[in-house]
This record gives sequence, structure tokens and C-alpha cells, in this order.
Amino acid sequence: MKLIRPLFVATHLWFALIAFVLLFVAAYAFPILFPLIQIAFVIFLVLIGLDYWLLFRRKNRTNGSAFFARREIPDRLSNGDENPLTIYLENQYSFQVDVEIIDEIPYQFQRRDVLFKARLNPRETQAIRYELRPTRRGEYSFGSVNVFVLTPLGLLKRRYQFGQGKMVAVYPSFLQMRQYELLAATNRLNEVGIKRIRRIGHSMEFEQVRPYSTGDDVRTVNWKATARRTDSQGASLMINAYQDERSQPVYCLIDKGRVMQSPFDGLTLLDYAINASLVLSNIALLKQDRAGILTFSDHVGQLLPADRRTGHMLKILELLYRQKTRFLETDYESLYTSVRSHIRQRSLLLLFTNFETVSAMHRQLPYLRRLAKDHLLLIIFFENTELRSLLDQPATDTEQIYLKTIGEKFAYEKNQIVKELTQYGIQTILTAPQNLTANTVNKYLELKARGMI
Repeated sequence: MKLIRPLFVATHLWFALIAFVLLFVAAYAFPILFPLIQIAFVIFLVLIGLDYWLLFRRKNRTNGSAFFARREIPDRLSNGDENPLTIYLENQYSFQVDVEIIDEIPYQFQRRDVLFKARLNPRETQAIRYELRPTRRGEYSFGSVNVFVLTPLGLLKRRYQFGQGKMVAVYPSFLQMRQYELLAATNRLNEVGIKRIRRIGHSMEFEQVRPYSTGDDVRTVNWKATARRTDSQGASLMINAYQDERSQPVYCLIDKGRVMQSPFDGLTLLDYAINASLVLSNIALLKQDRAGILTFSDHVGQLLPADRRTGHMLKILELLYRQKTRFLETDYESLYTSVRSHIRQRSLLLLFTNFETVSAMHRQLPYLRRLAKDHLLLIIFFENTELRSLLDQPATDTEQIYLKTIGEKFAYEKNQIVKELTQYGIQTILTAPQNLTANTVNKYLELKARGMI
């Protein structure tokens, strides 16, 4: 059975059998062809036996196999990103082989087209690279790598199976986080839509008193220190030196209620918010601020206090990875109570949620105003991109005019929400899901440059 189970019939063999059936049928009309067809069929059976012998005769001394394959996969995958995978092939036969590779990827991808073909010379190695884009966090189970080997005769296939399965966790978009971190280190954040923010004035976190240098702001002259130095060491202006304000608490408040379950490009709004929170937390830590996370829905979920000690980014990543969807109505009263109890210092609160109508925002407005009274509140909600594409298309009949009218009403309400929140001193971002991360980081850098945090 060990020599039969891995054996499969190639397409060429089926075509040859069909051809022989037709030839034998034709031999009834032309009996003179029958002996020739019989000889050809015997030769055909010999070729099948030879093909079988070539496939199964040789075994490698190291692993007992004449062919070797290995899948190389990261220890964890990045949600919403294209993750690279590599399959390494090694032909240990003494002749050229054609191979078909079927990789058993997790069912979450819902793909049935992961089939690759290659041709390897004797003792040759090849690498096949492809990408997978997961759209859900959690554990993904990879199966075996199935390799079907054909000899130059191409009549039979021998199946090899490598790697009996591997469990891989899909985390929030750490690839996007690394991209922003690298661009920030090389001062190239503008490549991903991050604007250069002009710093308005200077921060008021005192660093030291030092001698005046050309180009220093004369408004920072410390006249008392100048007078003391003039008396003791001669005339010399002294100024107050300031540094960027650091260790400001920055919290990402992530709504896990039903309003965040709308899909866009395979990901839910919740996953977009989680990916943006991971990037923003990393940027905040690079800016020497403290980053924290709070999740909520019908009740408050997990709270990670703002911190910037070594290993804090890993805690944020693990917390965001474990978040699960809840399809219940969001309770903002519980959110306000939890923030008031656990976040005592004035902080920047980035609230990721979604409001579709003005009335929905009005129901939560009292709690939002209370949050904005004690903290700097930034509400981030989403533009309906499908609705926007509908509005951009010209109407050609009565039905489309009706649909565009309804769409204009919803789009107007989104803009009305922004205006009403701004009237109460609440910062807002209305963004398309694909622009969420860049717009959020831009707003954070703007608020920091304006000295509001």
C-alpha cells in the first residue's frame, strides 16, 4: 500500500488510453491495423511500468526520499497585509522532473488556487514565493505541502507530502507598524501620507538655563539669571531652554460594538481601528509619550494603563490580538465611568467608533462632553466609501436619483456630526478606512505640535 497510495495518474495517460480505445474500435473496420495497435499497446504498458520504476526506484540516503520540499512561514502573520511565504524544492532524482505543488493553506483564506508548477533539473533547487493576506485575527492551521512529481515520460505522478501541519497566529498589522517606524527613523513619513507639521511656538517643559546663542528666541531670556551672571562673571545673556513635552498619556479607546462590524476590503472597521491603534501607540512611544489601550462595548473590556517601559509595546500587541467582536449596543456610560475611575491624569483620548446618524451621536453626546471636559478627546469615525462612490456617479434614471438623494442625506449627516462635535470643543476625524492610520498619526502629531497635549 505504501507504493500505491502515493501513485496518481497523469493527464497524458488518460489521453493515451482514450486514443487506444478509439484505435481498437477503428481496428474492427480495418483489421489490418489490429496487430500494430496491439504492439503499440504493449509498448505503452511497458512505458507505464518504466515510469513507475523511475518514480519509486531511488531513495535518498539522508531522508529516504528522492524529492524534498519545505515551506518557510513566519512565526506570526500580519492582519490585513500581504505576508510572504516560500516553498523550497530540491530534486534528488538523476533526471529532469516536472512538479505540481499544492499548498494546504488555512480555510480562512477561502482559496483553492494555490497550485504551482515548476521544472527542476537533476540536483537542482528552486524557491517558490507567494503571498497571503489574512483578514481576521486568530489562529490559522496550515496543512501539508503536496508535491506531485512527473518523470519525462509524464504518465504517472508520485505524491510527496511534507510538513504535517503548523499553527500560526495572525496578529494586528505589525508589518504596517514596522513600516511607519522605519519611515519615522529615516524621516520619510511623508511617503505614507504623514504631513510635515510646523511646530507652533514651543513647549513649556523646562529643561535648563544656558547662555544665549545666536538664533535663540529672545523672548526666553531669563533676566534674573542674566543679572546674577552679570554681577559675578561679566555681561552674558541667559535663557530658559525648553524641551519637547514628554510622558504625556495617550489612550486608544476602541469600540467593539456592532457599529464597528461593517466590512471594508475584507477587514472590519474594528480591525482597522486595532491596526491604527498599534501604529499610533508605537509612534507615541517613539515620541517619548506613554501609550495605553481601553476596549469597550456593552461593558468595559480590557484596560492597559499608559506606560513606555521596555516591553510595553509587546503588551499592547498581545492585548489587541485577543480582542473579539461583540455585536451588542455600545454603553458609553460605562466607558465614561471607567475613564473617570482609572485615568486620573489629563490625557489624549483617541476614540475609535462610528456614527451613522446625528441622532445616534446625540444619544452619546452627554458622555462625550464629560470626557472632553477632563481630557483632550479625539473622536475618529468612518466615511462610507461605497456611498461616496455612488454619489460620484451621475444619475441616469429615476431610481438612481432617488438613491443619490438618500445617499446625500447620509453624507450630510456625517458632516453635521463633525460640526456639532467641533462646537463642543471635541476634536474629530472623518476618514475612509484605508486612510485611517495616516490621518490618525497626522492628527496626533498636529495636536502635539500645537502643544495641546
